[in-house]
Amino acid sequence: MRRSKSLDPLFLLFFLVVPVLFGAGLAAEGRSSRSPAEIYGSACASCHGYEGKGQPAATVGFDIPLPDFTECSFSTREPDADWLTVVRLGGPARAFDRMMPSFDEALTEEEILLALAHVRTFCPKPRSWPRGELNLPRPLVTAKAFPEDETVLSTAVNLVDRQAVMSKLIYEQRLGARGQAEVILPFGFLETEDRGWTGGVGDLGLATKWCLLHSLRTGSILSVALETFLPTGRKDRGLGQGVTRFEPFLAFGQMLPWEGFLQLQGGAEVSTEPDRVAHELFWRAVLGTQISLHGTGRTFSPMVEVLGARALEDGAKVEWDLAPQMQVTLSTRQHVRLGAGVRLPVTDTQERTMQFMMYLLWDWFDGSLFEGWVP
Repeated sequence: MRRSKSLDPLFLLFFLVVPVLFGAGLAAEGRSSRSPAEIYGSACASCHGYEGKGQPAATVGFDIPLPDFTECSFSTREPDADWLTVVRLGGPARAFDRMMPSFDEALTEEEILLALAHVRTFCPKPRSWPRGELNLPRPLVTAKAFPEDETVLSTAVNLVDRQAVMSKLIYEQRLGARGQAEVILPFGFLETEDRGWTGGVGDLGLATKWCLLHSLRTGSILSVALETFLPTGRKDRGLGQGVTRFEPFLAFGQMLPWEGFLQLQGGAEVSTEPDRVAHELFWRAVLGTQISLHGTGRTFSPMVEVLGARALEDGAKVEWDLAPQMQVTLSTRQHVRLGAGVRLPVTDTQERTMQFMMYLLWDWFDGSLFEGWVP
């Protein structure tokens, strides 16, 4: 018997709607029925307190200090990925104490992220503090936009022609939500034609940086900075410029898909005696990505910098450099990192030499230099 044609639309509606409803039901099955506050209250509050300030030692039964989530400086500077690792796998995953247990079997990843979203609400002024996701890997040359608490030792070694090993010890102190103060102490050793090898201290640098805007939604951060270099080095030995210089610049960072990132810097070097040291414009760009082993292990960040500069004097040409490089985390806590690469002159290669560059970075806010290496 032939089926009535009047039933065809019903069959069509059935086969269109039922799969959609079934799929929606499967999606809803994976969602938590509890709110972020409820998840935090049941899983975290017994130690960290319902207000996020940490329970007293008499309550939790151990003397290990608990973090205060209401301190924005603590609760905003790390990305969700780092918090997720510690909550899922326990404190030893980032070389913290074993009293922080693993919630891998008690909570789903979605529930952990919901609990973290509640933790973020304890900061009284979360919009003032740039989130840790915007703290992109440090390039060899280009300045970052994120305000830091770090000590960095960087070194550049000439690979051909004139031999020189020039270093900088950089101390960075975060000031409040958006500010940063910085001290730069250059020093080094180089070979001269008349003195042989000589060494000493270069021009001392003082800097301030201020984050103008930041947005986790767009993955963007923009800062303005001013560096001042004082003529403390010996120009006759190649260890300084001999004049005071100011370097105002803008620094921009942008998160990209698939753990990629873009960083830009543009500014000028303004000399107090331009007849001796010419003014200069400079611009820099960095493109890279972050690769974490097994999602929680050592992180590798390959990058390529494009560096440009031009002296503001008659007949000056633009100088271009390329700097392929890699940053890698050394400590389990990821607060000690190594960056290394090569700076390759693209223009005026007869006068400018190739350099090997590297730095050792210590984010001292996350612990001393010798802790955080093993669980």
